[in-house]
Amino acid sequence: MDLSTASTALRLLADPTRVRLLALLDREELTVAELAAVLHLAQPRVSTHLAKLKEAELVRDRRAGVSAYYRANAEADPTLAALVASLRDTLSDALLREDAERLPAVLAQRARAEGWADTVAGDMERHYSPGRTWETLARSLLQLLATGDVLDIASGDGVTAELLAPHAHSIVCIDSSERVVEAARQRLSGFANVEVRTGDMHALDLAEHRFDLVLLLHALTYSTEPQKVFDEVARVLKPGGRVLASTLGEHDHRAVVEPFDHRNLGFACEQLTAMARKAGLDVVSCERLSRERRAPHFEVISLLARKP
Repeated sequence: MDLSTASTALRLLADPTRVRLLALLDREELTVAELAAVLHLAQPRVSTHLAKLKEAELVRDRRAGVSAYYRANAEADPTLAALVASLRDTLSDALLREDAERLPAVLAQRARAEGWADTVAGDMERHYSPGRTWETLARSLLQLLATGDVLDIASGDGVTAELLAPHAHSIVCIDSSERVVEAARQRLSGFANVEVRTGDMHALDLAEHRFDLVLLLHALTYSTEPQKVFDEVARVLKPGGRVLASTLGEHDHRAVVEPFDHRNLGFACEQLTAMARKAGLDVVSCERLSRERRAPHFEVISLLARKP
């Protein structure tokens, strides 16, 4: 961000009303009328401020029938977004708290007037409704699976194994951290078909144990030698067995991932595909799964491969 752009942004954020609007729109998608009701301001004044925020690409809108819904722009310039986030996260103000307290009543009024599903149509995954969470969706869909013998590499504290255990014949969890392994053992102690071990994904010490499914869920970013990981995975897969790898897409945000001990800056699908094939695996698919709405917009890619 150059000095001119920074000065413009600071002038824009110097108005308290615009900061209040951004704070609300970071929480929910709202109409001009709803924003006016929360802020206790006239609609024309709200519209004027929204126009300036939209011009600066800090908010975006979508049409739904005769209404326009505004929300914070998750794809705004990362530097500008970071400036806004820094301001938002360091503010402690009674007026902002009062706005947040009035917001649920305005949302409830909308739901009574239109019906909740109608108000979020086309954007439903961003909005909460009682009991409708990603966890319940995952647990419901997992009932359709039969995974056989599973190896979960870089398994962390066992949350994935906990989901899969009722649907697997057996699961072996491997992680390099003793503390994390102990936490996983405690979490998974109720499952007789789950074993948790300390181990190195570059040199799997599993004797003759072979698997129907190997999971590499956010494991590869912790490797300086990912080809060795694929070679080991291919070795311990049964014929016809599958490996599912999910990892960050290639990026250049080293400072952001350093606190998480990442050893590399993600991968391109071409890299994952090449490593899997070099290990003797047949690649079924490799695709982008998601792109984060917030800067720096990390992407997650996933590879599915099978042992001939």
